[in-house]
Amino acid sequence: MPLESAPFSADEYTRRIVKTRQAMESAGVEVLFVTDPSNQAWLTGYDGWSFYVHQGVILTMEGDPHWWGRYMDSLGALRTCWMEAATIHGYADNYVQSTVRHPMQDLARIVRDLGFEKARIGVEMENYYYSAKAHAVLTAELPDARIVDVTALVNWQRLVKSDEEIAFIRKAAKISDKIVRTAIDRAEPGLRKNELVAEIFHAGISGVGDIWGDYPAIVPLTPSGLDATAAHLTWNGDPMRKGEATFFELSGCYRRYHAPLCRTVYLGTPPAEMREAEKAQIEGIEAGLDAARAGNRTCDIANAFVNVLKTYGIQREGRCGYAIGLSYPPDWGERTASIRAEDETLLEPGMTFHFMPALWMKSWGLETTEPILITESGPAEPFCTVERRLFVKD
Repeated sequence: MPLESAPFSADEYTRRIVKTRQAMESAGVEVLFVTDPSNQAWLTGYDGWSFYVHQGVILTMEGDPHWWGRYMDSLGALRTCWMEAATIHGYADNYVQSTVRHPMQDLARIVRDLGFEKARIGVEMENYYYSAKAHAVLTAELPDARIVDVTALVNWQRLVKSDEEIAFIRKAAKISDKIVRTAIDRAEPGLRKNELVAEIFHAGISGVGDIWGDYPAIVPLTPSGLDATAAHLTWNGDPMRKGEATFFELSGCYRRYHAPLCRTVYLGTPPAEMREAEKAQIEGIEAGLDAARAGNRTCDIANAFVNVLKTYGIQREGRCGYAIGLSYPPDWGERTASIRAEDETLLEPGMTFHFMPALWMKSWGLETTEPILITESGPAEPFCTVERRLFVKD
């Protein structure tokens, strides 16, 4: 893909490469091999549903990145990566799910061809897309190299977003507003959950105006009643019922950028304890947003929220959010900074988080969350506009 057709400017890709190379130098690696599709896309623009086979990006201290993967997917790399064709490498199909050869043998050949068979090579060992077998084969094929773990090295370079990235998240947020409002408006007793989710998908993919919708990294999470006491259940064909709360954990997606947003609907009259929890949650969110200022720490956000809950006699454990941005399945988080008591990541302007202070109680769940931007001064800016409350429908 010519740079003028890429999602981001040449200066933006240069910024990313420079930041990553500085991190590589600090980590003492000469070659970086990334398999996380989000990191591949961030460095090269590659975008395809091919992360179920072995693929990745090779970055050295000079020259353009190299994309490597299955041959049929290398054609997609030619369509989506900003680099020249000479940096796109495809391995034969007889490597795919073979019992007699492995794609990492082909990767090792390329590393040798580039002259790095004795280099210190960084790989993402704690990653969904890099298997134990892949690591074993790569290590065996490059016996003179030193292969070291640099998990999340690229992820951390993505933490502070550029203006170009923030513009994409704002577009995703418009879709998030639309799909959450669709879920709230359509929820009613008797409506089968799968039919509601179909409408959520339609709203998300159709997008808003000329902002087209991409597929989100997580499918709609829409549990009701006792199912809503768990965090990550999806949907079924049961009808929605009076006397039950349903939370909607959804995200619009634009060019792989996300803005997760959650709201809860109660059909009927909510119990008094839920109303009291709603007050505590909203007051706690406001306190957390006020603490989410440049110069503070991620733990300050979590502590501000939890301290409000304590005044209401509510105990909550676990993290209250995480960094967001560019993501592929199975997760729309960036797997770096977390909003929790033990995380002391310093907040900087341009960081984006899903502030996710959900409450999962014994008989119901209450999710009210915000995707937020750390600004130059003042409290965090929520990206979305859906009213922050428990939605009650008779």
